[in-house]
Amino acid sequence: MPEQLHCLIVDDEPPAREVLKRYVEAIPSLVLVGECENAMQALSFLQQYPVQLLLLDIRMPVLMGTDFIKTLSHPPQVIFTTAHRDYAVEGFDLNAVDFLLKPISFERFLKAVNKVLQKNALDPAPPVSNFTVPEPVLSEAPAFLYLRIDRKMVKILLNEVFFLESLKDYVRIITVNGPLLVRQSLSSLEEMLPEQEFVRIHRSFIVARRHIRAYTHETMEVGNNELPIGRLYRNEVLKLL
Repeated sequence: MPEQLHCLIVDDEPPAREVLKRYVEAIPSLVLVGECENAMQALSFLQQYPVQLLLLDIRMPVLMGTDFIKTLSHPPQVIFTTAHRDYAVEGFDLNAVDFLLKPISFERFLKAVNKVLQKNALDPAPPVSNFTVPEPVLSEAPAFLYLRIDRKMVKILLNEVFFLESLKDYVRIITVNGPLLVRQSLSSLEEMLPEQEFVRIHRSFIVARRHIRAYTHETMEVGNNELPIGRLYRNEVLKLL
C-alpha cells in the first residue's frame, strides 16, 4: 500500500469541512489527522503534529489562509480551497499544488490530490519525525492515478494503460490487466494525464504514446487495437509523432 499523506483541514465553515472530510476518507492515500476552524488553531496543531498536506481555506477570520502560509518557514504542501476566484493568482504564487473553487466536486478534488501524489512519487519527502513513515523508494516510481471504480478508489499505473475510450457518461480504460470503466468524462481525464505520455487522437480516444505500434494518416495501432485518428486531431497528432 502506498504511503499515506497526513492531511489537515483548515476552514471556518463546518459544512465545508464536512465535505472535505468525506472526500479525504474516500481516498486510501490520505489520512485525516485533524481539522481547525482558523489559522491560529492550525498553527498550534502544526507545532505539535506532523502534517504533509494542508487543505486550506483562504478567507477566514483573524488571519487569511494566504497570509498564514507566509508565516510558516517550512509549510506543508497546500491545496487552497475558497469561494472567491480572485485569490487564485496569489495562491499559486505561494507554490500551492492546486486551487479549488467552492463548491468543490469530488472529481476536481481527486485531480488535485493526484497532483500531490504524483509529485511525491517523483520527489519523495524525507520521513517526518514523531510517526513512522516507510523509507522513500529510490527507484523511479511510475506515475499513477486513483479513480473511483465500483465504489472503490483504484490505483491505476499509467504505464499499464493502452488507451482510453469515451462511452457517453463513462470512459473505458484499456490496461494490460483488462478494461476498467470509470464514470467520468474523457476531457476531465485528459486534464489529469501527463501530456508528454498521452495524446488525444479522436474525440473518443486518448492513447498512451509508449504503446503505439504503428500509424497512418487515418488509423493508429495501439497494442492489438486499431483506432481511428480524427480529422480535427490529425495534424497535431502527426506533428507530435
